[in-house]
Amino acid sequence: MEIDGVFSGGGIKGLALIGAYEEVEAQGFTFNRVAGTSAGSIIAGLIASGYTSEEMKGVLAHIPYDTLLDSRTTWLPIPKQIAKWILLYWRLGLYKGKALEEWLRGLLESKGVYTFADLPKDSLKVVASDLSNGRLLVLPDDLVQYGIPIDSFPVAKAIRMSCSIPYFFEPVQLRSLEGTSVIADGGVLSNFPMWIFVKNDIKKRRPVLGITLSYKLKEHPKHSIKNGIQLFEALFETMKEAHDARYISRRHEKDIVFIPAENYVSTDFQLSDEKKDALIELGRISTKEFLKTWTY
Repeated sequence: MEIDGVFSGGGIKGLALIGAYEEVEAQGFTFNRVAGTSAGSIIAGLIASGYTSEEMKGVLAHIPYDTLLDSRTTWLPIPKQIAKWILLYWRLGLYKGKALEEWLRGLLESKGVYTFADLPKDSLKVVASDLSNGRLLVLPDDLVQYGIPIDSFPVAKAIRMSCSIPYFFEPVQLRSLEGTSVIADGGVLSNFPMWIFVKNDIKKRRPVLGITLSYKLKEHPKHSIKNGIQLFEALFETMKEAHDARYISRRHEKDIVFIPAENYVSTDFQLSDEKKDALIELGRISTKEFLKTWTY
């Protein structure tokens, strides 16, 4: 049976989405259209390109993710670790993100996918944030606002834009007729874009299954805010989740798999193979339990 799928962001916790996809396949469902933010955009992009869950595990589960963390070099006569934080001020991220984009490009090209012209029309939507213009982007659709042709735009670059975790990866500089825009992680504005396929007063084309790496709204613990760091963490998490949580609270929570991955850190790219496997299994089990009672 064909369904549409939406995948949330979550950094390295996105490995749980592979397990979810594995169970969806095992239950006989196939995705017609997919959408995602950040880590979810990677999973969505690979699904749209034709990857099975088994293939996805092969290329995502046991690679050394720290090889994707490409720091900039500097001529300053100071220790590398100190220089990295100084460069953060000027480059807006600890890591360049070029290694990430090249890795994504290789995965997609192995399936014959280079630009959005190589995918079925409207089969993939990824979310990014235009910080320069204060604008949420749904790619590739919103490229027309910048005078950029959709068909020739690289899919790997769109996913890289969606994965630009603030202060972690450098944001992407998108050059267009409007000038240069600074594009950051889609999770800044919408970490779980269920709204792309589920709209008020518009009949769905087919069942939509959402998979998110978070608590159900009523189960979300309160933030402990007793110092400046905790305040920043609470601000950032609220910024990522409040819009989507409000939408989910009103619409179709019955169509969403909630994967409780709170015991993992999104940016722990040195996660052990055992914990990676545990994350994948967590996603699979959570989805299996959900699908037992899903009424689509």
